[in-house]
Amino acid sequence: MSVVHGREDVNDALLAALPADRVVRDHDVVARYQHDEAEWAPYASPLAVVRPRTALEVQAVVRACLDHDTAVVTRGAGTGLSGGANATDGCVVLALEGMNAIKEIDPLERYAVVEPGVVNDHLRAACAEHGLWYPPDPASSPWSTIGGNVATNAGGLCCVKYGVTRDYVLGMQIVTGTGDLVRLGRKTAKGVAGYDLAGLMVGSEGTLGVITEITVKLRPLQDPQRTVAGYFDSIVDAGRAVSAVAAAGLTPSALELVDKQCLIAVDAWKKMGLSVEANVVLLGRIDTAGVVGDQEAEKMLSCFEEAGATWSAVSTDQEEADALFAARRLAYPAMERLEPVLTEDVCVPKRAVPEMLARIEQIGIAHETTIANIAHAGDGNLHPLLITPRDDEAARARAQAAFADIIDAALELGGRVTGEHGVGLLKMDGLAQELDPVVLGMHRSVKNALDPRGIMNPGKIFE
Repeated sequence: MSVVHGREDVNDALLAALPADRVVRDHDVVARYQHDEAEWAPYASPLAVVRPRTALEVQAVVRACLDHDTAVVTRGAGTGLSGGANATDGCVVLALEGMNAIKEIDPLERYAVVEPGVVNDHLRAACAEHGLWYPPDPASSPWSTIGGNVATNAGGLCCVKYGVTRDYVLGMQIVTGTGDLVRLGRKTAKGVAGYDLAGLMVGSEGTLGVITEITVKLRPLQDPQRTVAGYFDSIVDAGRAVSAVAAAGLTPSALELVDKQCLIAVDAWKKMGLSVEANVVLLGRIDTAGVVGDQEAEKMLSCFEEAGATWSAVSTDQEEADALFAARRLAYPAMERLEPVLTEDVCVPKRAVPEMLARIEQIGIAHETTIANIAHAGDGNLHPLLITPRDDEAARARAQAAFADIIDAALELGGRVTGEHGVGLLKMDGLAQELDPVVLGMHRSVKNALDPRGIMNPGKIFE
């Protein structure tokens, strides 16, 4: 076993506090925990990786790191796209994938209690057995964990109607930056005493504490959905259809955009038999029950047609509709297989979607960068995929300049620098642009109060 460089006193403290198999120091294994999926986000070598199984073990790790002034970087499945889980030099990576128990599902009160390593889709499947549904569904739901979803306040395909992770977190157990193990929030339907500290932890990206248990709110199972598909010659026309759906007063259960480049990449990988003759596909879903739902689906179809769809229909083939949505979920990893992909995550007002998509096209041309497009289009959360040849430093520099210009454009249109991936390392400059300096100072004050020693994921979100 090779030893990762670092201070032996920290390693000795970890080995003394934990079962020996929890502490990983083998160089090859440690290397797998150095970074998330964010292309080009910097990372360094951790001192060790710790894979705890209980909240008390997490607490022991944090206390050992406090005693030796060592940074703690927490990670789940490593599916993040902003560098938020990337190791810093000499840190301890706290990998929570082994804390994966679904502790409780309460059908009467409609909540579930889970450990942070529970995979999103596994929770959804377990809830379905009780006739219940956990709505947040990031495209990475087959692999990403609830802890990571909470840390980044993940969204997903259905959040246009049902909201993001924050809307479903009732409470949690955490280890604080001072090494205390505490509970925040509630299990009851209501409870308004004190500050919303549980809500503060959602989206904090591991900078305020370590989440060891989460209580999430559940809904009854979703009603059957009708799928409306539209093909468009241009991405701007598809954007106009998105604005038209909003202007018509519709709230779809999903409204997703995926371009031909992505569909071809998915088909080449998964052999799904996709044969879409369109530059851009817009996929809408309506889950309103009964005749009203039928009427809403037809209304969405009209919006597609009036925006210039070359073909559109309310699907009568559920298998085909499901295949298209599966392709949307697989778009990013399919593109990543081919070339390095720098993924954007801006969010703009729905009325600005056509203009933002037009600007993305223009930015790609200006920087000679290939940009594919996927989007949670219904709520203005766009994910341009900036693609570069491998080992081409000039192309990489152009893509990074395009990345910055896309952020600028989103802010100019009244948008935000991230809709669900988090700030991490890639969006730190963007956050400084988005937030008033006084507000940024408030963030720093919260960080200093809850993590006074500065050991929790230092150097992320803001300096």
